[in-house]
Amino acid sequence: MSAHVSTDLLTRHCAHGAAALDDAGVQALLPAVPDWRIDGKHLVRAFAFLDYHETIAFVNALAWMVHREDHHPDLQVLYQRCTVSWTTHSAGNRLSENDFICAARADAIYAGRTGA
Repeated sequence: MSAHVSTDLLTRHCAHGAAALDDAGVQALLPAVPDWRIDGKHLVRAFAFLDYHETIAFVNALAWMVHREDHHPDLQVLYQRCTVSWTTHSAGNRLSENDFICAARADAIYAGRTGA
């Protein structure tokens, strides 16, 4: 199921005004982004890199994607790591499908850059 759902998420785009997911909706989508975890009302993942240059290259690629999707995460950028945290502000700072779409897209960007 995970690969199918993840592929489905990659074919979708963020919807303006997306509704908050209930707990069952969050749990249904979580297997599609297995490296992500729920932290309160956020979907979070830390990405590891060889050096600062690679970290910033990922951040720049991520910035391009989130601008296109018009759905912006909180980022913590360190020398060899970037932690990405999604929540949907317009859905009352709760998780929406937009967060999972962007998480799957972030995973694809990371895999494309690192082969992971």
